[in-house]
Amino acid sequence: MPLTILVADDDFATRLSITDYLEIIGYSVIPAENGKEALGLVQEFQPHLIVTDITMPQMDGYEFVRRVRLRPAFRLLPVIFLTERTSTEERVRGYQMGCDNYLAKPFELQELGAVIRSLLDRYALIAQAPSRSPEPEQMPAEARSRANGNPEVDFLTQKSKTGDSLRGSSAARASLHQNALTLTQREQEVLDLVTEGLSNVQIGDRLHLSPRTVEKHVSSLFRKTESNNRAELVRFAMEHHLVGNW
Repeated sequence: MPLTILVADDDFATRLSITDYLEIIGYSVIPAENGKEALGLVQEFQPHLIVTDITMPQMDGYEFVRRVRLRPAFRLLPVIFLTERTSTEERVRGYQMGCDNYLAKPFELQELGAVIRSLLDRYALIAQAPSRSPEPEQMPAEARSRANGNPEVDFLTQKSKTGDSLRGSSAARASLHQNALTLTQREQEVLDLVTEGLSNVQIGDRLHLSPRTVEKHVSSLFRKTESNNRAELVRFAMEHHLVGNW
């Protein structure tokens, strides 16, 4: 079955052109005229990706995506904003709402298609990633003892956790900050452009890299910052002053 994409835009011509193009290249498309209608369609059709305008009647794109992100089943649903609002403040707000990518109007349908494929490929890899528990012989001694019901080790571990819990949160943040400081020059360049709202295709054009190479750098940034999407990556970069002008 083809992957389903929800397209929300109050402009009929834009909505129709996107719908026709995406159907031609093999996707199933659900159109919506505004955020309120789109919100109901998300629950009904459970799309694999959302393409949405920001300025729409009844419910704008920001509120629409915010409400989508409140639902656990759609926390990682890829979202692309199409908009004429291209200021830094608007892009930051969009990422904070949970969008993965920004495309400024007017845009090329081929670029939209490339961004969609990139996001769907990445989220497919995330969904297919194994989450197996380690075998007993691969587990630390304390974990093996707990698994075998050793109460003495369990007591010692619980006692240790009491002290560790007092500094766990700050230690985790320190670890993330340390990882962020080990960015390569190319990763830093990619991070700078991600915070500007550029897509992988646009970043590749700016840095003379292929979209696949850009995707590898973005994935590395996700790993080093423990971010799940671009919104979290941008937020991390801002909080840790990893990009200029923040």
